[in-house]
Amino acid sequence: MVDKILEVSLLYDFYGQLLTSKQQDVLQLYYYHDLSLGEIAEQLSVSRQAVYDNIKRAEKLLKSYEEKLKLVEKFLFTKRNIECILESIRFVESKVDDKDKELLDKIDLIKEIASNVLDV
Repeated sequence: MVDKILEVSLLYDFYGQLLTSKQQDVLQLYYYHDLSLGEIAEQLSVSRQAVYDNIKRAEKLLKSYEEKLKLVEKFLFTKRNIECILESIRFVESKVDDKDKELLDKIDLIKEIASNVLDV
């Protein structure tokens, strides 16, 4: 279940704005606020079945956007590669002589840039 929550959360982060406001509301209540179908139905004055259908339709849309655009896939690929870069640069940094200030400054700059890309 955690994997599904993570998957939908990532998809929602990238494509949520493409959903209707009602679909956005239902997904937020279900996944982010952890409300049950009954609680959401009561809050929105609709049936549990309407909530369920809305969630399934929104999830299907999010997945179809990802199949076409692959933004989450590209994001995760880039993230993994930058983490490898940071790991490699930390290794290089451990091998550099402390007296080589210019090289250490360049290493710090690379680490900062890579970290900034991850934080975006």
